[in-house]
Amino acid sequence: MAFHLRSISLPSRPQANEAEVEQELLSLGASISSSNTISSICDGLRRLGDIYNGVEEIVGLPSNQVGKMLDGEMECSLELLDLCSTMQEIFMEMKAIIQELQVALRKGDDVGAQAKIQSYSRLTKKAKKHFKKTAKKATSAGCRMVMLLTKAREISVSLLESSVHLLSKEINMPKQSLVSKALHKKKAVVCEEEQLQAIECSIGDLENGAGHLFRKLVQIRVSLLNILSS
Repeated sequence: MAFHLRSISLPSRPQANEAEVEQELLSLGASISSSNTISSICDGLRRLGDIYNGVEEIVGLPSNQVGKMLDGEMECSLELLDLCSTMQEIFMEMKAIIQELQVALRKGDDVGAQAKIQSYSRLTKKAKKHFKKTAKKATSAGCRMVMLLTKAREISVSLLESSVHLLSKEINMPKQSLVSKALHKKKAVVCEEEQLQAIECSIGDLENGAGHLFRKLVQIRVSLLNILSS
């Protein structure tokens, strides 16, 4: 599964308007409840990147006066940037652990494999703690644009949080876990290695998705800072 950028219903053009951005946010928000796969989460992160493109086009229009109403959201957006950056790092660490786990299983090193599993579990717990620190509150909305930014931020946090939840289940499912089968059924090592490679690929896709979103957030933040300083 590769992380590809594809066009969506939200047009990437200067004529993009708040109604179109709002509609795409509503559509994406409605799909979050069914985002129970890594693939759907990666797609959601990509769609968010396109949404932020539309927001950036709108806030740059001369007729758009938002001014100090953005102050509260700017602080929250900085928290989201930090979260995206942290998640990229965690995804990289997860991928490295999965690679080391594959090596341990290949060598029949049950103790080493179990150690890697524990490292992976600790990392997922560490990731979950970051979401508790991230503001999910709505800012005091003074205009429609601020409300759109707030909604986009909330969806971003939800998607990233869902990704960690799914990744934790990939390793820790009782009795059916990849680890349990790999450690107790030596003949299944090849099959388990293929599944671990699939998890590694999924983590790589999430890493790319978080990176794509991070870059879009930086772009929109620069645009908003320019507005506030003008």
